[in-house]
Amino acid sequence: MDAVNVLIVGGGQVGESIASDLAGEHAVTIVDQRADRAEELAYAHDVLTVTGDGTDVAVLEEAGIEDADMVIASTDDDETNIVACSTANAVGDAFTIARIKHEKYLRIWEEADQAFGIDYMVCTNVLAAQSIVRVVGLPAAVDVDPFADGRVQMAEFEISEACPVVEQTIQEADRYDSLTFAALLRDDDVIVPDGQTVIEAGDRVVVIGSPKSVHAFADALAPSHPTGSDEDVVIFGGSEIGYHVADLLGARGFTPRLIEQDGERARTIAEELPGTQVMESDATDMEFLEREHIDEADVVVAALENDEKNLLVSLLASRLGADRTVAVIDTPSYVDLFEAVGVDVAINPRVVVAEEISQLTQSETAENVALIETDKAEVIEIEIVADSVLANRPIRESVADLPEGVVIGAITREQAFVTPRGDTEIQPGDHVVLFVDGDAIEETTANV
Repeated sequence: MDAVNVLIVGGGQVGESIASDLAGEHAVTIVDQRADRAEELAYAHDVLTVTGDGTDVAVLEEAGIEDADMVIASTDDDETNIVACSTANAVGDAFTIARIKHEKYLRIWEEADQAFGIDYMVCTNVLAAQSIVRVVGLPAAVDVDPFADGRVQMAEFEISEACPVVEQTIQEADRYDSLTFAALLRDDDVIVPDGQTVIEAGDRVVVIGSPKSVHAFADALAPSHPTGSDEDVVIFGGSEIGYHVADLLGARGFTPRLIEQDGERARTIAEELPGTQVMESDATDMEFLEREHIDEADVVVAALENDEKNLLVSLLASRLGADRTVAVIDTPSYVDLFEAVGVDVAINPRVVVAEEISQLTQSETAENVALIETDKAEVIEIEIVADSVLANRPIRESVADLPEGVVIGAITREQAFVTPRGDTEIQPGDHVVLFVDGDAIEETTANV
């Protein structure tokens, strides 16, 4: 993407994350109501800042909304974001992206063909629920992303002492026809493995392949753990995220159990989601949890409105014997802490939506992007053009022209999956899914 003028309304975690990604290559201006926050962002990211209300036309004009090529409204208030984007649509021709929490606005936008003058709308609660559902059904998975219209999956797995692949080499662990071991994340290092690299306990393994092979690898990591819709999933909390998780799981053939303390909310969910078993109770009631056999749950999803309660119920579920816990964490600094004390997967909705918006602002070459550990690496999908360094050459020859830290994970050709091998010749029009170390992203997208 050529350098453009980007106006970000809202300097919270989402806005700052986007600004950090864009500031090096684009002219970025941030509007935030807090003068101290605006000053902090200007110093930290070398961006222009304007202090004021994102719904005030005068403030937006001071920030250069008329000349903006892209307006990203990312405050914590849905209405503010909608108004900011609508204003941008009225006074200029910027591409507008609005972050919203509540699905009702997303449905209006989808049904009314870009209502509110917004080009793209991302819903925090729906995206967070989708992230949770992708890891349900895959034992040990901490992140899963689809590529090539679902014909390719990237998955990141936590390797415990009990995993059968511990102390095996990549060559020994690789028993799958259409799976590529793209990287090992070990401590703070990204390791691009060869056949003799040994998998250690505590590693996170990034694999790219067909959904069938990714699921087979997940089964091998935890052979006694049921997979797919056979998993017993319990959701703590009928929040919007909890509701969407239950809804999405039901659509995939699961029969989740959902615990909600508020009687009226519980009845509403039971009426709207007949495939979900809804129970009215306090999720911290030990007697209730024991009576309902939470110890037999394969996955517990903590989606209450409070971080501390999500931690508490996750630890309670683990203590009772639940196999895996997934917790929604609203405070970014808690994510590592929660995983350190025993939560298997911690999902921060703001991080999820920031990554989604950042993907929209990536190089036009990449059709789909997944971020690994926020900024350590990326998995990107690229359609190969005639002048690509990969085109019309066998992989063993073309990889010499790729920077270090790049792995060809999968290829799709005319909707068919192609397993990359040394003698595979990539053709123009193929879609290639690459693992790319953070330091190699710019060079890779420029040449592939």
